[in-house]
Amino acid sequence: MTKFMDVHHGMTGITAEQLRQAHQADLAIEKEEGVHFERAWADPASGTVYCLSEAPSAEAVQRIHTRTGHTADEIHPVPLTV
Repeated sequence: MTKFMDVHHGMTGITAEQLRQAHQADLAIEKEEGVHFERAWADPASGTVYCLSEAPSAEAVQRIHTRTGHTADEIHPVPLTV
């Protein structure tokens, strides 16, 4: 499994509760694609949201996000961590 960082743009003004709800929606169906969403961060001023996941592919990550209504604008593999 590979770690992925995905980026969502255009979510200006997102609240902590909205971020929590979006993350919970992903968690509710993540196993259907073999994905595990570990964490999400947001910058309400810029409207940027970041999600860290572990998944078999970027496509699996995108399928979950698409089904929950917040398609990622970018998905990047994260092959190295410290």
